[in-house]
Amino acid sequence: MTTLWSFLLVLSGLIFFHELGHFTVARLFGIRVLKFSIGFGPRIWGIVKNGTDYCISAIPLGGFVKMLGEVPNEEIPPEERHLAFSHRPVYQRALVVAAGPFANFLLAQVIFFFILLVYGNPILQPEIGSVKPASPAAKAGLQKGDVFLSVNGKKVDSWEDVSKLIKASDGGEIILKVKRGEKIFQVRVKPQISTLKNIFGEEVKVPLIGVTASGNIRIEKLSPLRAFFMSFQRTWELTKLTWEGFIKIIERVVPLSTLGGPIMIAQMAGQQAQQGLLNLFYFMAILSINLAILNLLPIPVLDGGHLFFFAIEAIKGSPLTTRQMQIAQQIGLFILGSLMLLVFYNDIARLLGLIPSVPKP
Repeated sequence: MTTLWSFLLVLSGLIFFHELGHFTVARLFGIRVLKFSIGFGPRIWGIVKNGTDYCISAIPLGGFVKMLGEVPNEEIPPEERHLAFSHRPVYQRALVVAAGPFANFLLAQVIFFFILLVYGNPILQPEIGSVKPASPAAKAGLQKGDVFLSVNGKKVDSWEDVSKLIKASDGGEIILKVKRGEKIFQVRVKPQISTLKNIFGEEVKVPLIGVTASGNIRIEKLSPLRAFFMSFQRTWELTKLTWEGFIKIIERVVPLSTLGGPIMIAQMAGQQAQQGLLNLFYFMAILSINLAILNLLPIPVLDGGHLFFFAIEAIKGSPLTTRQMQIAQQIGLFILGSLMLLVFYNDIARLLGLIPSVPKP
């Protein structure tokens, strides 16, 4: 039951905000919106207000906003053409389409903002949890419980700071300022170049000194202004990481078996809900960024495909022909259909244990 309600909360929330982006900008430009639906298929429930049907449909795996003049070659009475999507300048149509993914980016930032403001910013302390035998750190005399104060004269406040500065050394000797109990001292350490796998499974060479973090965390309380800027930074960093992940999938660095569909999303949402609402909303923010980037891919039938067509129209001064649009739509549907078959196959194979189980977000 937890999996079901968390899945519906996450999916319906993401869809609602995505479609709300399209809806809001369309209405701002005075475009008539005929239908605002959460889900596809037969209409289950809804209300009609100011000419717009706000409804919930039977299949809760998507949603859409239907605007007047959105369908190619749609018959529009002359007196209503000023309300039609198709009769608006290309920049207005592009903004309406782009508003959906933008709304998902905005939703992620809003979630991060409230998490940071209410719960604070968790910081992994720069404290040693273990020292690998015969490592550069062990040879320098570092011990469990030692706390780093600076690296090469630069003050450190978190384990992330320590890691970044050690990597920036490129293997050259570094000077560490360390606190042990009440004693403060300095040691010189020459990192060892080691081969590790990054989050995409690629082998990378990084300088290491052979220590791990203690895992102790302190919570930093933030002002609304700092929470805002940090939420923007976190959204941007995750956006870059997600986009890089898409590129790695195309390059076949990351296997296609890592992709998942509704079943995997439901499983992951259930896992996060069991760990608390904080984890669930954090997962929702990550998924919102994924949805935004997926929709911006230049695939016909997705928002990115429409934006690509609008760019062509703006450059050549006229839209694509009906025939060209039909061919593009068919290609887009084929790509999207193939992707859906793949993720459903992965979901089922994951349930049967044929591929690794649900990854932790």
